[in-house]
Amino acid sequence: MPASTFSDPITLELYRHRFAGVAEEMGLTLQRTAYSPNIKERLDFSCAVFDAAGRLIAQAAHIPVHLGAMPASVAAALRHVTDWAPGDLVVLNDPYEGGTHLPDITMISPVFEAGGDAPVFFVASRAHHADVGGMTPGSLPLSTELFQEGIVIPPVRLARAGTLDADLLRFLLANVRTPEERRGDLAAQQAAHAVGERRLAALMAVHGADEVRAYAGHLCAYSERRMRATIADWPDGSYACEDGLELDEAEATIRVVAHIEGETIRFDFAGTSPAVPASLNAVLSITESACYYVVRCLASDDIPVNAGCFAPVVVTAPAGCLVHARRPAAVAGGNVETSQRIVDVVLGALAQALPERVPAASQGTMNNLTIGGAWPDGTPFAYYETIAGGMGAGPEADGLSGVHVHMTNTRNTPVEALEQSYPFRITRYHLRPGSGGAGRHRGGDGVVREYELLVPATVTMLSERRRQAPRGLAGGADGARGRNVLLRADGIEEVLPGTFSRRLQAGDRLRIETPGGGGWGTPLSPQRPSQ
Repeated sequence: MPASTFSDPITLELYRHRFAGVAEEMGLTLQRTAYSPNIKERLDFSCAVFDAAGRLIAQAAHIPVHLGAMPASVAAALRHVTDWAPGDLVVLNDPYEGGTHLPDITMISPVFEAGGDAPVFFVASRAHHADVGGMTPGSLPLSTELFQEGIVIPPVRLARAGTLDADLLRFLLANVRTPEERRGDLAAQQAAHAVGERRLAALMAVHGADEVRAYAGHLCAYSERRMRATIADWPDGSYACEDGLELDEAEATIRVVAHIEGETIRFDFAGTSPAVPASLNAVLSITESACYYVVRCLASDDIPVNAGCFAPVVVTAPAGCLVHARRPAAVAGGNVETSQRIVDVVLGALAQALPERVPAASQGTMNNLTIGGAWPDGTPFAYYETIAGGMGAGPEADGLSGVHVHMTNTRNTPVEALEQSYPFRITRYHLRPGSGGAGRHRGGDGVVREYELLVPATVTMLSERRRQAPRGLAGGADGARGRNVLLRADGIEEVLPGTFSRRLQAGDRLRIETPGGGGWGTPLSPQRPSQ
């Protein structure tokens, strides 16, 4: 990125918040107008602003896994669409065209200055839709290839010059189990874009497109300078770490070497296992997102998040490996589970360089649960959520308990919202005492969440850290492993694996016990009780 100068740091700070405010207001609009609890309650979405070249200018504080993947989606849209017009709207979810996994549907729309003939900015949103077809309700199946996971949408125009393509929309909705909910959530994304377009157009009307465009570039250049200065303070060297995923059928090891060289850092995933015949493969943009997230966490909080922030970060991985999958490898779980393990290994590598900064491992899983079936009147439903766990302790503090960590930044679905929207209820929901690892600073505790089905349903679970515990650091103890238990209506109790798909009956209860975070530092004596 070329160097950029500016004469007014106060104006730069104003533009930082103006751009971020656009993304945040888009997010609020999406939240308030969405239909599904996964979006309006759990906040599983991201919104962002891009310049005409597709560089990230600002992203709201939403989902970290979208840091690298949202720009990839915009780049894919720019490759396929060259004749943008006001009111255009491109939609996509293809993981091999800038997406992450199929439930994450991305929209991109251009922003023009008044009377302009080319876009000055783009706004984008990505939301996790609770069903996009595929083998099982919720579209996170135990798949072996992409085509089993749902409808694949390449970058296509959903609207042209403000006119919705009704045929395309009808086609998309015919391939999902809950079409009216999907219609509502897609409309909510459109509403968010309308807000973003209006706000950016208003900025250009007041300050002029040239100034707004220039300060977008200044902001990226400023973030790049700050990030380069941060990395330059880290000790040069090469730092390696590896960890595995809990597959029975094939080896799945993720290996990284972090090379810190002056003001740049390079993450090399050579030595990582090849793609596996399961859904845990990740496309490269997910791997980039995880690396960007870790670097951003270890840098100063006041560096604006944009393309410049990640310019000094390079990510390489062999094509066809677990973290750089090639079509048509299955990827439904790569976005949610493998991304968490990538964070674990990247943090593990950098802990050797920055031991005073890096925390112990957090729960290392999103505990992805989908439940789908039909109400007694035949109306279909599809539910998805991730479940909180323990955060790893750090050099200065205990880990938090019962929170979503690292690549997921969502809320817990409130019990009231869940029971109002779906034919099941929560019979237990509380912290899991003692599940955090002991240490000078104790890891956070996981949670226990128990679901009782009121109708027969298909339940699918993608979870990790059921066999391998989250690691402690600097002498701290590991966190407790997670546990999935089926309490059948006939009284039989069955421990289930981390990944399963089952048809359950009314009256069956599924109890999810999520992992705790690792402890940090040699434990002091006597041990403090878990909070």
